[in-house]
This record gives sequence, structure tokens and C-alpha cells, in this order.
Amino acid sequence: MSIKIILLLLGGSALVGAVIGYVFRWLLLLARKGSIEVEIKHILLDAREKAERITADAEAAAREKVALAEGTLGEKEEKLLKQEERVFKREESLDKKQAELDAQVEGIKTKIEEVRTIKERAEALVSQRGDELAKVAGLTKEQAKQELIREMERENEEDLMMRVQKLERDGAEKLERRAKEILTTSIHRLGNSVAADTMATAITIPNDDIKGKIIGKEGRNIKAFERASGVEVIIDDTPGSIVLSSYDPLRRAIARMALENLIIDGRIQPAKIEETVEKAKADANKIIKEKAEAAAFETGVLNLDPRLLMILGRLHFRTSYGQSVLQHSIEMAHIAGMIAEELGANPQVARAGALLHDIGKALDHEVQGTHVEIGRRILQKFGVSEEVVKAMQAHHEEYPYETVESIIVQVADAISGGRPGARRDSVEQYIKRLQDIEAIANSFGGVEKSYAISAGREVRVFVKPEEMSDFQARELARNIAKRIEEDLKYPGEIKVNVIRELRAIEFAR
Repeated sequence: MSIKIILLLLGGSALVGAVIGYVFRWLLLLARKGSIEVEIKHILLDAREKAERITADAEAAAREKVALAEGTLGEKEEKLLKQEERVFKREESLDKKQAELDAQVEGIKTKIEEVRTIKERAEALVSQRGDELAKVAGLTKEQAKQELIREMERENEEDLMMRVQKLERDGAEKLERRAKEILTTSIHRLGNSVAADTMATAITIPNDDIKGKIIGKEGRNIKAFERASGVEVIIDDTPGSIVLSSYDPLRRAIARMALENLIIDGRIQPAKIEETVEKAKADANKIIKEKAEAAAFETGVLNLDPRLLMILGRLHFRTSYGQSVLQHSIEMAHIAGMIAEELGANPQVARAGALLHDIGKALDHEVQGTHVEIGRRILQKFGVSEEVVKAMQAHHEEYPYETVESIIVQVADAISGGRPGARRDSVEQYIKRLQDIEAIANSFGGVEKSYAISAGREVRVFVKPEEMSDFQARELARNIAKRIEEDLKYPGEIKVNVIRELRAIEFAR
């Protein structure tokens, strides 16, 4: 009996324990559910706050962009109004000048009639007094005429001198007007567009994954490309685009062709980069030859030495004050030919002298002397006629004007370079500064090549590892920086980066 009671008690205790455990479990679940709800509410509150902040930032950025666009639009409208005012004032000035010219022409016509009337009266007086003198003095008609002329010259000497001076002055004015008409006609007949060169070239890429390949592991590929091509590769967050920056248009063109071929090929590695850059240089030489032949054919300057054409074609990648030198030379050749035809000079010599006038700029980094002196030596070396040499050598007045064609070339140079928008002085000064930085770096011994990059804020100098130790490379960097400080004027600071790299190459056969 006691065992049953004990068993019943144990069963009841187990039942009560189960009930109590279930109740505790239920209470624990309720507590955990409440904490999860609180956490979800916190997350929702944080998300709402972040969304509000993002919305506020986006609205502020939009307001800034709208204000900037409105300001830019206002500036453009103001510029257009100023241009319209200038055009209106210029038209008024031209109308006034035209009215003055018309008045002067009418005055000249009146004076011509007066002179004709005076001349007729003088001839009548001469005839009349000649007859009278012949009767009184017993002179012949011819003797009386000569006596009368001498008497009139004595009486009207001052008046005659004034009239002679006036005729000379009117003749000079007519010549000046004729010269202006010739120049104006030549300019109007040539209407080439003006396209300024830039300092960077944008390359379009199929997708942004290419950027990682171009950079390479630890930047190995991009460093190899910059060293082989001599340009700076700018890779930023701009989608679908890579920018090549260099002040030298030839380097930039070679780098563009090489990078496009690498992207098409897909195999981007240091060895392939060097091979592609060399192939791009060969392609650039083909372009140089084609541009030179096209320029010679367009201007009618034929039978030039092929080696001379290769030098001329390099001007396609050269700029002067932002103006393409080859296009400037072609334009000059057309203008010079037209002026020579108007003046009765030799158009062929004038066109050839104008086309070849700046050929020295293709080599002025490699040979000492001004581009005029270098150009003279180049033309003489390749057997160009002496008339053409004389026509080109005086366009900067370093040599005297020996022929009419030399004056025509100088005038054509002034017309082509002086047209509105043709040149930018600031770009020329900027390029000159970069060239001076590279020239200073190349003047030191042991330097293989150097490139001024980052808008002139950095110069990368590659040295020959077999001729210079690491310590000497550090010393070279200090010497270059000191020399730049002494010889150049520049804003900010310039970083001198000397690179010494040893390569060991062997072939397994």
C-alpha cells in the first residue's frame, strides 16, 4: 500500500515538474520574442535614420548641381550678350569707316575734276601767252612756250610741290588699300577650322574589369606600360574610361594605339606590353609618312626627298601654342601661294617655303640651335633649292628678306598664327616647362630616359643600373631637384623619382 502511494506521489511530482517546465519554457520564449521585436525596432529606426541622411545628402548635392548649372548658364548668357555687343559695335565701326571712305572717294573725285579744270585753263593760258610773247619778243612759238613754262614754275613752285606731295601720299594710301585687299582675299579664300590640341586622351574600355588587368599585380603592368610609353595612365572611378596624360602628342598617340591593341588582345603582361608599344611605334611611323605625303600633295609641293617627308610628318604630332604645326604649315602654304599669285611672285617657291618653314621643330629637342637654323641645315642636306631656303629662313627675322617670297612666307605665318582661337599661349608655356624639366634630368650622366608627368609635378628618371649604384641614384635625385630649383620657375613642388631597375635575361633553347 505504501509502495502505491509512493509511486502515485512520484508520478504526481513528475507531472507537476513537467507542467512547471512547460510554463518556464513558455515564459522564456515570450521573453526572447520580446527582445527580438525590440532589436527589429532598433534596426528599423537605424535604417530610417540612414535613409533620411542619404535623402538629405542627395537633396543637398542636387541643389548644389542645380545652382552650379544655373551659374554656368548665366555665365554663358552673359558671354553671349557681350559677344553680341562687340559684334554690334564692330558693325557700327565698319559702317562709320565705310561712310568715311565713301566721303574720301567723293572728295578725291572732286579734286580730280578741279585739277583737270586747272590743267585745261593753264594750257589755254600757255597757248595764249605763247602767241603774245612770240609777237612781242619776236620769238618762235616753241621758245615762247619754254619761257612761259619757266615763268609759271617760278610763280607756282610752292603750289606744285604741295600737289606732288599730295599725289605721292594718295599713291601710298592706294598701295596700302591694295595690300589689305590682297591679304583679306587670301584669308577669306581659306576657311580652315581651328582645333586646339589637348593634354590627355580618353580610352573607352568594354568593361571596368579591364582596369584590374591593366594595373596588374602590385601595379606591375601599369608601371611597365608607363615606362615603355612615357605617358601617365590615370585610372579612376569613371566608368568605361581610362585617361592617358602626356604633354608630348607623339607619346600619347603611341600609348593610345598600344593600349587599344592590348585591350583587344587581352594578354596584358610586361613582356607583351613592351612588344605592343614597339609595334605601336612602327604604326606611328606609318602615320607620319602618310600625313607628310598628304600634306605635300595637298599643297602641291612635290618631288621632296622621302627622308625629308618623314621629318615633315613628325610635325603632325607637334603643337605650337596649342596649334598643330603640320596643319599650320599646310594653311600657311595655301595663304602664301594665293598672295604670291596676286603679287606676281613665284607661287611654287612660296608654298614650299611656307610648308617647310617650321621643319626644324621636328628635331629641335635632338639638335642644338633654333628651329630656323636647324631647318636650314635640314633643307640644305636634302638638296632643297636655295630659293626655298631663302623663303623659309626669314620668317622670324633671324635672316634678312632676300626675296619677295621670304616676305610672303613671313606674312602668311603671321596670318595663320594670328587668327582668333588658333593658338593658346598658356599651353605653350606649360609644354616648355615640362620640356625644360626633362632636359635638366637628361643632362646628368647615367640617365637612360626621363618623363615629366602629373602636369609637371613629378619627373620620373630611369637610370642605367650598370653605370650607377643605389647610393648614386639617391644622390642623383638630390642633384636633379637642386638643379630644377635653381634653373626653373614653377608653382608648388616637383617630385623627382629616380628609378634603378636591373633586368637579367636569358633564353632557354
